[in-house]
Amino acid sequence: MRSAEDRVLGVLRWAVIAVAVVMTAGPLLYGMLLSVRPYQSVVSEPLDLLPAPSEFTVDSYPTAMGEFGLGGNMWNSLQVALVTAGLAIVLSILGAYAAVRLRFFGRDTVNVVFLGVYLLPGIVLAVPLFVLLSRIGLTGSLVGLVFVYTAQTVPVALYMLRTYLAAVPSSVEEAAMIDGCGRIGVIRRVVLPMALPGVAATALYVFMIAWNEYLFALLFLVADRDRWTVSLGIAQLTEFSVSTTVLMAGSIAITVPVVAGFFLAQRLLVTGLTSGAEKG
Repeated sequence: MRSAEDRVLGVLRWAVIAVAVVMTAGPLLYGMLLSVRPYQSVVSEPLDLLPAPSEFTVDSYPTAMGEFGLGGNMWNSLQVALVTAGLAIVLSILGAYAAVRLRFFGRDTVNVVFLGVYLLPGIVLAVPLFVLLSRIGLTGSLVGLVFVYTAQTVPVALYMLRTYLAAVPSSVEEAAMIDGCGRIGVIRRVVLPMALPGVAATALYVFMIAWNEYLFALLFLVADRDRWTVSLGIAQLTEFSVSTTVLMAGSIAITVPVVAGFFLAQRLLVTGLTSGAEKG
């Protein structure tokens, strides 16, 4: 009886996995196949999955990247996302370490405060931030966007890093301080190497937030097309008479940096996402 139940559960498990894979990977795969087919072929036979060898073409990618400026948009987003991730991680590591190791008034509630700040809707902050950046002359610039994204992502990065740093044994830090390390030396030489997987996971998450953000990019950069990010670039493809193949090519192209980041940091990400659950 037990073996029969195990077999049924095994079949159901693989059935659920198969359905989940089809539902998640199916649309992505279909979009990739559309992007390498001629537009006329897609119009005449939209449900054909595999293009004929003679029909295979990548012309839609240069069109999306060059003619519609998506390549420049990706470069702008890459600069903004990398700088945002770097600044957010540096600031958050110091704040998270203080929240975990130092004793101060309100320490027990600081975690809730960090998360509460992140949960504020972006539209609530849009007008105050626009007025602030207008007064200091940073509207329409990528520097202003980095400033906004850093302020947005520091709370969530600090919230995540607090859990990872709490998993670092305090005895190791105490031993380093006995050997002559100061607080900064302990963070740089002891805490960071041990919490590197968690830092990598947090950095990639912050990168994704900055890469995909749309509201503030639209608010601050809409008047200067040369500084548009990928979210604005892909949005404008839907507003013109753009062929389906070009739209799909642009959509696939803008996912490449994030997917590449996941693959390059895969080992660190797996370790980081699990290490944060050990203590907190």
